[in-house]
Amino acid sequence: MKICQRYLILFCIACLPTLAQAQWFKDTQAIMGTEIRVELWDTSEPHARGCIDKVMTEMRRIDTTMSPFKPDSELSHINQLAAIHPVKIDKELFDLILRAQWASGISNGAFDITFASIGYRYDYRKGIKPSEDEIKQALPEINYKNIILDRKHSTIHFALKGVRIDLGGIAKGFAVDNSIAILRQCGIKEGLVGAGGDSRIIGDREGRPWMVGIRDPRKEGSSAIVIPLSNTAISTSGDYERYFIKDGVRYHHIINPKTGHSATASRSVTVLGPDATTTDALSTTLFIMGAKDGLRLVDTLPGIEAIMIDAEGKLHYSNGLMDPNPKH
Repeated sequence: MKICQRYLILFCIACLPTLAQAQWFKDTQAIMGTEIRVELWDTSEPHARGCIDKVMTEMRRIDTTMSPFKPDSELSHINQLAAIHPVKIDKELFDLILRAQWASGISNGAFDITFASIGYRYDYRKGIKPSEDEIKQALPEINYKNIILDRKHSTIHFALKGVRIDLGGIAKGFAVDNSIAILRQCGIKEGLVGAGGDSRIIGDREGRPWMVGIRDPRKEGSSAIVIPLSNTAISTSGDYERYFIKDGVRYHHIINPKTGHSATASRSVTVLGPDATTTDALSTTLFIMGAKDGLRLVDTLPGIEAIMIDAEGKLHYSNGLMDPNPKH
């Protein structure tokens, strides 16, 4: 009897690691015009795959709602009608536009979702840019103050005909935050969700930080710097993401609202903070502002840090970060 009990105990102990063995589960899919990446630590593959599927479903939902390229999206509906009359919109989208307006306000318009009033005329795949006359005519329409929001009725209205909006500088971060909330609801304590240049980490990586590389904007496949992170959101905006070069000039997707041209003050900007909606908006904002004004703004924002690579390739750090490579 004692021998049988001993074997039974050993059998049960042997089974426990198999039943509870945790591992990393990963998936990547093309959604929102970029690569969506999910990694998480879990003890059950069916549970992990179910959580990842929920994240991908959420990403598709946001893309369906907020894509300026889908004619039936709520955002496209706004662009079609908001200059004619106020358009009632879903609270989620209304609140995100409010967040975008906050970024515009603190940056004196450096971040401005109405950049799309001229931005839609650029085609980076085909190497097409608007003429100087087209830019000049569109500049009055590029102003975040042309967006009239009515909280009581949840409507949006454009003050001028020709105004368009694009949430490309904030929507991916928002989608990442929603996805992290889904993973937490799933009980995940260690994981990462990334959407192109926007990522957010919960926990760490088996007791160690995630090592995240910031791409060298002029050397594909190389990192300008690698930083250890945990429980952090990180967003990078760069002039190498969507661009073409014509007559020696780099035309990229980060438009300076003041000029209607691609911003020239930076090559790359990385922002660290508590949530990806904020870091996404701020990485675009600082890119346009440049290192001097951008880092001055960062120093007024609690919990926000930044690493900026200027137009000459020089690294700049906010006050809360120590330069790990002083030779730069």
